[in-house]
Amino acid sequence: MLATEWGTGQVFLSMIWFTLFFIWIWLLILVFADIFRSHDMNGWVKAIWVLFVIVMPYLGVFVYLIARGHKMSEHAAADAKAQDEAARAYIRQAASSPEGVASELEKLAGLRDSGVITPEEFEAQKASLLAK
Repeated sequence: MLATEWGTGQVFLSMIWFTLFFIWIWLLILVFADIFRSHDMNGWVKAIWVLFVIVMPYLGVFVYLIARGHKMSEHAAADAKAQDEAARAYIRQAASSPEGVASELEKLAGLRDSGVITPEEFEAQKASLLAK
């Protein structure tokens, strides 16, 4: 019964409409995410943009993309950079465990005791190890 009502063209048009609807939902998500992560707008401006997008969705999204589209990529890049820096800092902190510093200090003490480095060099290198 459905096969007689739905032709090939109708299925194709339904797939196109579904795809466009999915793209529209994704655009709304991107615009709202950008509005809320913008540090260059105060709360009132954000509220006005949100109301504009909710009340007049098509016009609101298109005006936002025209007015602030260039900022969207800048915000995404800044967020990615901050995430990368946080991950690198965590890896550095996890890699420099106290046991690693203690073993380095033991090696430095051994070099100082054997006369390879002077006590002043030992203190300087010890301060740099403890500052990490």
